[in-house]
Amino acid sequence: MTVHVTGWERTVTAAADFDTLLRERARVPEGSVGGAACGSVGVARGRVSRRAAAVRERLPMWVQLRCGIEVRTLAALAVVLVAAGVLAAYHFWAGRPQAVRAPSRETPVAAVSRAPVRSGAPSVIPSGARGGPGAVVVVDVAGKVRQPGVRRLPQGSRVADALEAAGGPRPGVDTTGLNRARVLVDGEQILVGAAPGGVVGAPASTGAGGGPGAAGAAGPVSLNSATLDQLDSLPGVGPVLAQHILDYRTQHGGFRSVSELRDVNGIGARRFTDLKPLVQP
Repeated sequence: MTVHVTGWERTVTAAADFDTLLRERARVPEGSVGGAACGSVGVARGRVSRRAAAVRERLPMWVQLRCGIEVRTLAALAVVLVAAGVLAAYHFWAGRPQAVRAPSRETPVAAVSRAPVRSGAPSVIPSGARGGPGAVVVVDVAGKVRQPGVRRLPQGSRVADALEAAGGPRPGVDTTGLNRARVLVDGEQILVGAAPGGVVGAPASTGAGGGPGAAGAAGPVSLNSATLDQLDSLPGVGPVLAQHILDYRTQHGGFRSVSELRDVNGIGARRFTDLKPLVQP
């Protein structure tokens, strides 16, 4: 009686064929082309194959069937794995976060005026005193100076520059009432050595009418050159208001028009109406 075991026969047959294939590869035919060198190489290969076959024969059948992978296949698989590892390492290194330096923010440097600073000079220059290159101011230098008249000076000049352009004050003239550090305003008149509240050549008021209201008869008072006493002599103006007028003149570089009196602290519409005919820039 014959028993056919299909699965086991297939396994045994596959193992026998695998061993036969290994033995045929290990054989080196005699007299093959290549001489002694090829023979020695064949002998070495044969030894390696026989040892591998001896090891496989000791392994279970299911291990022998699953380990029949050629060396070239293993080498190709190793190359693929190495290439995949290199690509993965490159992508990881290229995609790592990098520190980015923020662009430095440049702050504009404000232009610094190089004009000489004198003691008592106002630190704020009026808007009317600023101009482009070549701008000039026209002022009238009158009174006790060597060369009175109209002078053209560069914009930003001061009272001291106007006096120097007019030849300077005459000997013995008291100029303590002039603020030589004040910035000139276009169209103003500078009176040198004039009586308080008066104009050069104007007669001084005498008699009982020479009170505070006599300032209008003597002529308008210049807001840009009047002293504290001259402003105090105006009707309705006391020492406090006179000091406010001087502070405004110092901060803004002078009065360009009489209407700027409205901006002085303490001068309302009614008081401005009373002072308007008594003063000038």
